[in-house]
Amino acid sequence: MASKSTDVRPKIKLRSTAGTGYTYVTRKNRRNDPDRLVLRKYDPVVRRHVEFREER
Repeated sequence: MASKSTDVRPKIKLRSTAGTGYTYVTRKNRRNDPDRLVLRKYDPVVRRHVEFREER
Protein backbone atom coordinates (compact mmCIF):
# COMPACT_ATOMS: atom_id res chain seq x y z
CA MET A 1 0.00 0.00 0.00
CA ALA A 2 1.32 3.45 -0.90
CA SER A 3 2.30 5.75 1.93
CA LYS A 4 0.63 9.15 2.33
CA SER A 5 3.73 11.06 1.19
CA THR A 6 3.99 9.19 -2.13
CA ASP A 7 0.25 9.10 -2.83
CA VAL A 8 -0.72 10.18 -6.37
CA ARG A 9 -3.65 12.27 -5.06
CA PRO A 10 -2.59 13.74 -1.68
CA LYS A 11 -4.74 16.02 0.46
CA ILE A 12 -3.52 19.62 0.39
CA LYS A 13 -4.44 22.83 2.18
CA LEU A 14 -5.21 25.97 0.22
CA ARG A 15 -4.57 29.08 2.35
CA SER A 16 -5.98 32.51 1.54
CA THR A 17 -3.53 35.17 0.35
CA ALA A 18 -5.74 37.85 1.93
CA GLY A 19 -4.13 37.08 5.28
CA THR A 20 -7.31 35.91 6.97
CA GLY A 21 -6.06 32.41 7.72
CA TYR A 22 -9.05 30.84 5.96
CA THR A 23 -8.26 27.48 4.32
CA TYR A 24 -9.84 24.98 1.96
CA VAL A 25 -8.84 21.31 1.98
CA THR A 26 -8.79 19.49 -1.35
CA ARG A 27 -6.92 16.80 -3.25
CA LYS A 28 -4.69 17.20 -6.27
CA ASN A 29 -3.16 14.89 -8.81
CA ARG A 30 0.64 15.10 -8.58
CA ARG A 31 1.13 13.83 -12.12
CA ASN A 32 -0.99 16.59 -13.68
CA ASP A 33 -0.02 19.41 -11.28
CA PRO A 34 3.51 18.92 -9.93
CA ASP A 35 3.82 22.63 -9.05
CA ARG A 36 2.11 24.33 -6.14
CA LEU A 37 -1.55 24.90 -6.84
CA VAL A 38 -3.02 28.43 -7.01
CA LEU A 39 -6.81 28.78 -7.27
CA ARG A 40 -9.09 31.79 -7.10
CA LYS A 41 -11.82 30.97 -4.57
CA TYR A 42 -14.24 32.74 -2.23
CA ASP A 43 -12.95 33.89 1.17
CA PRO A 44 -15.97 34.43 3.46
CA VAL A 45 -13.94 36.47 5.98
CA VAL A 46 -13.27 39.30 3.50
CA ARG A 47 -16.37 38.41 1.42
CA ARG A 48 -14.64 38.37 -1.95
CA HIS A 49 -12.75 36.06 -4.28
CA VAL A 50 -9.00 35.93 -3.66
CA GLU A 51 -6.12 33.65 -4.62
CA PHE A 52 -5.58 30.58 -2.48
CA ARG A 53 -2.11 29.01 -2.58
CA GLU A 54 -1.13 25.46 -1.75
CA GLU A 55 0.58 25.00 1.58
CA ARG A 56 2.45 21.84 2.51
